Amino acid sequence: MAHYAKVVNGIVEKVIVAEAEFFDTFVDDSPGQWIQTSYNTRGGAHILGGTPLRKNFAGPGMIYDSVKDAFYSPQPYASWKLNNTTCFWEPPVAYPSDGKNYGWDESSTSWKESTQP
Repeated sequence: MAHYAKVVNGIVEKVIVAEAEFFDTFVDDSPGQWIQTSYNTRGGAHILGGTPLRKNFAGPGMIYDSVKDAFYSPQPYASWKLNNTTCFWEPPVAYPSDGKNYGWDESSTSWKESTQP
């Protein structure tokens, strides 16, 4: 069994599990296309050591970029840049490594310590 994402205008609408042969007889008159995605692919790597497929496992609301042949989440903040190797969004400043909890503050483009656990 494999996973397939229904993509309409570059946005994933849903993901299903099906055999490849399912699409031999499946009739889908709705707009968009079905694109295979791998449950075990994260950040351009296959977590079980296999061959990665389309950078990341697709999910509803994610973007499918046909030029990159990759699935990735919508940009979380205007200052974050897409890593073309992993197709993960990266902040302009690395997350602090002091063990405290932080949240991103876009107005200052920096991490602010969170007061909530």
